[in-house]
Amino acid sequence: MSHKHLHLLEAIYRDPPSANIHWREVESLLSHLGATVEPAHGARFRVVLNRIEFYLHQPHNNATCQRQEIKQLREALARAGVTLSAYEASQKAD
Repeated sequence: MSHKHLHLLEAIYRDPPSANIHWREVESLLSHLGATVEPAHGARFRVVLNRIEFYLHQPHNNATCQRQEIKQLREALARAGVTLSAYEASQKAD
């Protein structure tokens, strides 16, 4: 993973979450993690990561995600087994 993805993951798990996380960065991180991201209904996207399914909402008027959406993303990533400590451990093993 690039430093960019690692910094994004740190920003997602920071409390309070950053308000400067762009939707395209989230999409890039999910793709890097091996997730399937496909359009659902309207601005919602269906994401499947490590056999865990969740939905994300793409921002309409702004390229940045709202804090509430980042909190939901953090919870979904944790359910899928993607935590900051787990990711750092997997990087050291590689």
